[in-house]
Amino acid sequence: MLERSKLAENALQALHDEEYDLPFNTQSLNHEGLIFMGGRASESLNGDWTFCVDLLDTGLRQKWFTMLPEAPEDRTEPWDYDPYMGDTVPVPSNWAMLKEKWYFFEGSAWYTRPLDIESVDTEKRLFLHFGAASYDCKIFLNGQFLGNHYGASTPFCVELTGLLRPGRNWLMACVNNTRTRDRVPMRNTDWFNYGGLYRDVSLFETPRALIKDFFLYLVPDGTFSKICAEVEICGASSGEATLSIPGLSVGATVPVTNGRGRITLPVRPELWSPENPVLYDAELVFGEDRVSDRVGFRQIERNGTEIVLNGAPLFLRGISVHEDDAELGKVTNEADLRRRFEHARDLGCNYLRLAHYPHDGLAARLADELGFLLWEEIPVYWAIDFANPATFLDAENQLAELIRRDRNRASVIIWSVGNENPDTDERLEFMRGLAETARKLDPTRLTSAACLVNHAANRIEDRLADHIDIIGLNEYYGWYEENFDDLAAIGRNSNPGKPVVISETGADGVIGEKGPKRGLFSEDYMAEVYRKQIAVLRELDYVKGMSPWILYDFRVERRQNIFQNGYNHKGLIAADKKTKKKAFHILADYYREVAAAEKNARKAS
Repeated sequence: MLERSKLAENALQALHDEEYDLPFNTQSLNHEGLIFMGGRASESLNGDWTFCVDLLDTGLRQKWFTMLPEAPEDRTEPWDYDPYMGDTVPVPSNWAMLKEKWYFFEGSAWYTRPLDIESVDTEKRLFLHFGAASYDCKIFLNGQFLGNHYGASTPFCVELTGLLRPGRNWLMACVNNTRTRDRVPMRNTDWFNYGGLYRDVSLFETPRALIKDFFLYLVPDGTFSKICAEVEICGASSGEATLSIPGLSVGATVPVTNGRGRITLPVRPELWSPENPVLYDAELVFGEDRVSDRVGFRQIERNGTEIVLNGAPLFLRGISVHEDDAELGKVTNEADLRRRFEHARDLGCNYLRLAHYPHDGLAARLADELGFLLWEEIPVYWAIDFANPATFLDAENQLAELIRRDRNRASVIIWSVGNENPDTDERLEFMRGLAETARKLDPTRLTSAACLVNHAANRIEDRLADHIDIIGLNEYYGWYEENFDDLAAIGRNSNPGKPVVISETGADGVIGEKGPKRGLFSEDYMAEVYRKQIAVLRELDYVKGMSPWILYDFRVERRQNIFQNGYNHKGLIAADKKTKKKAFHILADYYREVAAAEKNARKAS
């Protein structure tokens, strides 16, 4: 086939070249090319794409992306793959959920679809926007390689300006979800490794000079009387942008120099909070480009061991959540997200930990609307190649893409830079660098990570704690750690000087016919763990929140005993996202008690 065609430099090069991936691993599609999407009109490219799995990366070796449409009967060579005919799959989707033979598939898969363009306006620019592709996504247009993106859960843009032709164009994406030692996360995780184009794909048009970024926030100086707008322009180095916020009677000019502008305005907005999730419509215009957003204004800070929202102490009554569905996999939608927040409301939550990677951007927009606080994080999870500079760049890029996407969301109060990593010198340097990046990109939020316990000394002890604002603590006393008395000892022995959030705790509880009636994995055992956890944690004055593990049971490859069967059953609600377990009601009672105490304290003050 193509090994002997004019596409190959010699007859069998494609069979023997093990550096075939290098020309396609530029990682040029990253946070620097991300375009602010608020209010932009776009054309959805969701729907059926031609699809083929490619375990051996034959497509890159044989340059499938250069093949032109040709009727099978007219071909002079046999094709191993036809990008234009064969299986189709819906986008967005995860291939694991579409066919049983693809369930555990890890490797490359090719997506192809036509782009039909009536005419090309040379005064405009054209971009693709991908909500997410897991993990390495290489983009080709009409046989030309445009770049690749690393990161399974963050958005990226691809510019098509000057590359599209009138009539039919062909777009291809090679998506690879293979776990490797240099990636973020690495090989060993505790959630299912879904692959594919599983968030929205769209095509949008802009003027030549466009608004690349728009950051609008309350100045965190304690006065609640100033807002700041930061603007980045692409395609013009100077000019004026116009900011309009009708609800605050704001109409202001933002001078732009060297592609950037910043203005601080004396404005006293009504403050956003879970009890009062007020949002303001904001619009920014530069030349012919126009973007918009709905923004809430609030101040989050740390004061000693207190988390303070708008000047008042705050206890985070939360729950952790994964993006996982028994039928859709990692694909989510508005109905699914609204159900999630409704269950969090039933539980008495004011906060959710979106673990262990960036969730769909709609989650934060809905949290703004509904009044939930969010912890968002990147998957610097368990073992990471902390000494590898390339791994750090991958993690930093994912963090930058997450922050640039969600830093106008009032609901997001915490950027988390990692989870349960060993305390080594390389890890400290790696994580400290991420915390510094978060503060540089967004000085208005707190940083955190799930830190470590010295089990020999029974105290919270992690050098990273000196470089973050909130200490996250994952502890499973009553489950992975047998001696519950050790949790109380950690409480007595620790003096963190900062607020601690119990970022994970819990136990598996299997319900239904497969669940045991007593002991480990029983619903009653899970409920007792929650009772004992609450009794101990309520006595620790530096614990300022908790997000137990987890809202729903979820799919994971590594858990395969007779009760788990490929699922983690620590959910307070079963995988059907309907059936509440006993522990759900125990935690809900505790959260109602905490909320009532906070309300009474506010009245007294």
